[in-house]
Amino acid sequence: MSTEILNGNHTAAYAAFLCDVDVVAAYPITPQTPVVELIAEFVESGRLKARFIRVESEHSAMSVCVGAAFAGARTFTATASQGLALMHEVLHWAAGARLPIVMCNVNRALGSPWSIWADYSDSAAQRDTGWLQVYCKDNQEILDSVIQGYRISEDSRVLLPVMVCYEGFILSHTYMPVHLPPREEILDYAPKKKPSWALNFDAPYTHGNLVLPVHFQHLRRQMHEAMQMARKVIVEAVDEFRKRFGRFHGALVETYQMEDAEHAIVSIGSLGAESFLAVDLLREEGLRVGAVRVRFYRPFPSEELRQLLKEVHSVTVFDRFASYGKGGMLSVEVRDALFELKDPPAVHGYVVGLGGVDVPYTVLADFVRRTVKDYAKVKRREEVIML
Repeated sequence: MSTEILNGNHTAAYAAFLCDVDVVAAYPITPQTPVVELIAEFVESGRLKARFIRVESEHSAMSVCVGAAFAGARTFTATASQGLALMHEVLHWAAGARLPIVMCNVNRALGSPWSIWADYSDSAAQRDTGWLQVYCKDNQEILDSVIQGYRISEDSRVLLPVMVCYEGFILSHTYMPVHLPPREEILDYAPKKKPSWALNFDAPYTHGNLVLPVHFQHLRRQMHEAMQMARKVIVEAVDEFRKRFGRFHGALVETYQMEDAEHAIVSIGSLGAESFLAVDLLREEGLRVGAVRVRFYRPFPSEELRQLLKEVHSVTVFDRFASYGKGGMLSVEVRDALFELKDPPAVHGYVVGLGGVDVPYTVLADFVRRTVKDYAKVKRREEVIML
């Protein structure tokens, strides 16, 4: 195993290289472009035996991935922001056709006005397309999530595409040490599988044609069941990855200092790393705070959150998602997950970091202090009533 100092984009490119992808669809967009640029170098030098297909738009990039996956090829692409939005139509097609495509999305805010910095408005807008979504907190997790993505998406129990998300510039252009296992070990962990079916000129048939409503509903139910089954497959994949390579970023969630926590932070992506630092700071002040980082946003870890948060007094949720007219998308889903509890904790949601605004751990700690203070006021009021 070698260790390289890589930025997040080059880490994603190395992950595609290690997984020995067959087809790469390439279209540039800030801040994703270095991903496909480095893959182009791998192909040009002969290190990666893949078809590198330059297209005229992101819509075409995903269309190439769909066609290649239909033919049984292991496919990869990367995009960001408006590019992901332009893919929207074909994202539905890829998931509905049950194609195991892996794509990196370098999170960047959607315009207007124009922004090249990070929030999750691009991937959040694709939440319900049927793609698994995993959000990374550092560059090592980018590499490992792409590798795990092929293992998960190509599993016959899943057969759904995977979107590996990481923030533009915060991770895409930041350099960190990244451990690179040998390719043969990666391919032993995530071997290329011969698909149970593939397009064949010698045995032609149609796929994805017009169906009657009853059949359409049945196929969509199968997609939902596959997404639910992905929970089990994710746990299996990350457990074996930990045994083979010694790294663990969590399965559907990652936890920190939750064993005795009275108050919890829930966050996603690189905010998860900041939340861990906020926990350390708050514990120095005597507050029993823990953190839960949502790793897979789809499938959503409802049961995991219920188990982890059922004993805490309050939950502070930090969102780089915004659902205008409603609030933070993550906090809404956390509240929904906890609703079934007999005595759910108070949930305070904060939308932060839109358009790339920096959110250091000290800011997160300030919001948690506010949540804990509000909880204490309510608790005292209840005690007065009881007296």
